[in-house]
Amino acid sequence: MKKIRILGIDPGYAIVGFGVLDYDGVNFCPLSYGAITTEADTPFPQRLKMIHLDMEQLFTKFQPDCVAMEKLYFTNNQKTGINVAQARGVTLLTPAMRGTPIFEYTPLQVKSAVTGYGKAEKMQVMEMTRQILGLSRIPKPDDAADALAVAVCHGHCVRWESN
Repeated sequence: MKKIRILGIDPGYAIVGFGVLDYDGVNFCPLSYGAITTEADTPFPQRLKMIHLDMEQLFTKFQPDCVAMEKLYFTNNQKTGINVAQARGVTLLTPAMRGTPIFEYTPLQVKSAVTGYGKAEKMQVMEMTRQILGLSRIPKPDDAADALAVAVCHGHCVRWESN
């Protein structure tokens, strides 16, 4: 089976979770995970610039074959939703400019792919992600665990080709 490198992203503007996995169709190998963070007192355009520059560094370091991201959904706070949407656009700029395929999944799809149950609780998803990846503890921050779950979801959903 062909091995692919997946960059999972949990979008945001204060915290952008990321997780990088290699997947061969059977086994996941976590390479890195963490978060891009921006401070609340930083002007918003500067926060977007910081996110973009950090995404460029991730791409340069890991050279992912594809990006998996949770689809954006709005809650009650429209201002926050608009800012997250803007940050999400900046996050997608790097893979778009490099021609890297981008895949989007709903929260239901991620939960189903990771736990087998679309209404799983957040802690169940994080614990199953930990188990699937063979990690000793649940990744922190939660945004990194969410990004890894999206990457696992993509691995389970992608069709595989022989070498």
